[in-house]
Amino acid sequence: MSRRKDIDDLLSEWAFQPGEVMARLVKAADGRDVLQMRVDMGLLQMEVSGRPDGTRPSGADTYFDYLLSAVIQDGDAFVLTAPQCAEVDREFVQFYHRRICWLALRKFREATKDADHTLALMDFVKRHSPNEQWTLSHEQYRPFVLFHRVQAAALGELEEHGAESAIGEINRGLDQFRHIFEEYEVAEKFDDDELVGRLMELQKSLREHYHVERTLDERLADAVATEQYELAAQLRDEIAHRQSRHH
Repeated sequence: MSRRKDIDDLLSEWAFQPGEVMARLVKAADGRDVLQMRVDMGLLQMEVSGRPDGTRPSGADTYFDYLLSAVIQDGDAFVLTAPQCAEVDREFVQFYHRRICWLALRKFREATKDADHTLALMDFVKRHSPNEQWTLSHEQYRPFVLFHRVQAAALGELEEHGAESAIGEINRGLDQFRHIFEEYEVAEKFDDDELVGRLMELQKSLREHYHVERTLDERLADAVATEQYELAAQLRDEIAHRQSRHH
């Protein structure tokens, strides 16, 4: 009897639900963990580390790692070729799928790591893009990726270190958003941006639910702004002590 090649059984026992990210971690035949995502007409299976498709481009962990080694010889003069641009786009899509699966599964540290990979690849693209149009085709997604990164990092901090650390992550993320808006000379749109608003809502809900008014970092900024240097020194010591406990 020939070996079955269809996936009917998998699809029938895991029905697709429109409007939600459907993800699960399962064991492969060799015992390793793999990540699966149910899509409308099938499923995607991804590796949990390295490149999601499990390949090693030219022996590197990811295509981005390969590009980092390739750029060493040419430095700033390095410009991505058309085939390299296509491979970059493939890697963007693969990491997007894995990132939203990690978020759906509340695996926040994994989601943060994959978002960091994509943001670093975007930085590389800006430096070595063949043209401005191709750069902007990726830069338009930077706020969306950054939103995922801040959300995941904040919720990871909430689980591991508490609400004050989570609020600090959101503050740092909002500063990064503000920098993006200033870089593209649309700073006036910052307060009305949907993703910025969602981060502010998350921060507000954390403050209310966990009864956090001003974090140590915020109190330090207030003390410096009002020239209360003795209080600022005390707050710095307290922050350093807390960070040493976390590590």
